[in-house]
Amino acid sequence: MTLANATVQSGQHGPPGSPRSRQGGQAPRINRNAGTWFLVLPALIPILILSVGPLLYGVALAFTDAQSGRTRSTQWVGGLNFQDLLHDTLFWDSFRIGLVWAVGVTVPQFLLALGLALLLNQNLRMRWLARALAIIPWAMPEVVVGIMWRLVYNPDAGVLNETIRDLGLGDGRDWLTGLATALPAVIVVGVWAGMPQTTVALLAGLQNTPHELHEAAALDGAGAWRRFRTVTWPALRPVALAITALNFIWNFNSFALVYVLTNGGPGGRTRLPMLFAYEEAFRYGQFGYAAAMGCVMVAVISVVLAFHLVGRLKGGEDQ
Repeated sequence: MTLANATVQSGQHGPPGSPRSRQGGQAPRINRNAGTWFLVLPALIPILILSVGPLLYGVALAFTDAQSGRTRSTQWVGGLNFQDLLHDTLFWDSFRIGLVWAVGVTVPQFLLALGLALLLNQNLRMRWLARALAIIPWAMPEVVVGIMWRLVYNPDAGVLNETIRDLGLGDGRDWLTGLATALPAVIVVGVWAGMPQTTVALLAGLQNTPHELHEAAALDGAGAWRRFRTVTWPALRPVALAITALNFIWNFNSFALVYVLTNGGPGGRTRLPMLFAYEEAFRYGQFGYAAAMGCVMVAVISVVLAFHLVGRLKGGEDQ
């Protein structure tokens, strides 16, 4: 084989020392990168149009006095909306309620889902049926879940109050309109509705844990708790961190479930930040002010994501 043929077959067209041969075949690499972007574009374009675009528009809207009405002109007001938010006690009350709701749903959701995932990971009879039944709440739309639980909490003919009366524990109560019971009642629904997706994620993490490690720990005399602490949890920790962070974000941004159950009542006791922003925008027509609320919520979610990413990076360094 001659030198010229070897050069052509290696992808270095031209004589040795030419600019094209010194590139070391970078032209095919550029073509591969272009092909990769071409394959990514069908998924990237909808994200840019439906997510990134509205987000940037909402941020810009937060610095204006945009209101409902076609004939009203929109003026640039700078940070005036954010200054008003600092003194808006109703918004900060809803923000506090949102944090209580997010934590109150996320923590029990994870603990119950972890127990259910450990149970479903055992070699039980009819395990396939139990797994199918466990994800039913996940398959139901939030509006349907809200309507169903309104029937459960119904003060006159609801299943919960009827059970309380049958057991002789009292006459029941109006769970969704009581000032002391509305938020806990809604939290229970949130836990029930969101637990299946956490269970599925944790169950997948458990099934990826090598069974040989459990057998070796059992041969060494480790009990169930010690095996969980030394074998199961280290393997499950990345999945647990990821699903917990996602659950907190989803719960903090909840709207439909609480809207159907209580519409933010009674007396604002279940008015989450998303509900408050919705009312400002579509009930009172204050689009700019509502957009400022959305920016604050995006900032909170960004902080949660930052902590999550830092935790993942530290976990990767430890490994």
